[in-house]
Amino acid sequence: MRLFERLDELYAIGGGPGANRIGYSAAEDRAHELAAAWLREAGLDVTVDESGNLIGRLPGADLELSELWTGSHLDSVPQGGRYDGALGVVAGLEALDRLGQRRRTLAVVAFRDEERGCSGSRGRCASGGLPGTFVELHHEQGPRLAAAGTPLGVVTGIVGYKRGTRTIQGRAGHAGTTPMLGRQDALVAAAEEILRVRDAALSVKDAVATVGQLEVEPGGTNVIPNRVTFSLDVRAPDAERLGRMIAAVGLEDAGRTEPAAMSDSVRAALRAPIEARGLPVVELPSGAGHDAGILAAAGVDAGMLFVRAGADGVSHSPDEAASDEDVLLAVDVLTDALELLSAR
Repeated sequence: MRLFERLDELYAIGGGPGANRIGYSAAEDRAHELAAAWLREAGLDVTVDESGNLIGRLPGADLELSELWTGSHLDSVPQGGRYDGALGVVAGLEALDRLGQRRRTLAVVAFRDEERGCSGSRGRCASGGLPGTFVELHHEQGPRLAAAGTPLGVVTGIVGYKRGTRTIQGRAGHAGTTPMLGRQDALVAAAEEILRVRDAALSVKDAVATVGQLEVEPGGTNVIPNRVTFSLDVRAPDAERLGRMIAAVGLEDAGRTEPAAMSDSVRAALRAPIEARGLPVVELPSGAGHDAGILAAAGVDAGMLFVRAGADGVSHSPDEAASDEDVLLAVDVLTDALELLSAR
């Protein structure tokens, strides 16, 4: 089927294992060129904005109405998954192909560089020209829908987050001649601090914290570390809990990304076709950041539909999975939701 063939073509760009289309790389460029060709084949008006975002428009019968966009991103993390971002773009194109011209202008968008901080959608928000409504279909990237036994989920909001680094200073010394008592081992101190970060996240409901990078200096096998720098990524579903987490791990509050609520009207448009199919409606927050959150924060009526993840919810990995049946159902629901929203 065309949708899965397109996912395969995108997945092959950049070489394996997994997807390797880092933001603003030559591989992401090739993905955008390929998607642009698909948009043109579908008869859409194709433009690229100042941030490199790709937009394919199907002009509506009433050009005075605000535009309705769907889509996601085409970049990936190193050795990423098949569905993350790419599914939302190819599914959006499938949906517009089914819908044809509507009252509102419809568009498929592929934002640039989502994985490293949503550079493309932030750039679009800064320069203006935003749609009235945005709907993003995305792989869940977690195990909650599988645990609930349902293929689709409607996102209530997107967590806020703060990233930064911490540095622990110690004193170098010879690994063999410096007694254990009296050592100032920066790595031991950093390990203790990282455990405190974990405990802070456990103490705040639905918050998470991750240390993903560690730099040890001077880095010799026979030298006591004198300096350790580690990354911090803290997330929480509302502003109050995010603030508590930021304070608990010792980061500055400035520069944080606030939680973003999804639009009630878009959530209703997504719930309706799920209910019409006799499926349970599961509503859940997103623990990952998404372009939909950036647009929502800028005042766009934004919403997200999650499709159930396979492989125990693994994402950002070549093991990322989703069943064909669930994906096709998600495209059907996205199409129906866009039809409802396009009539408004």
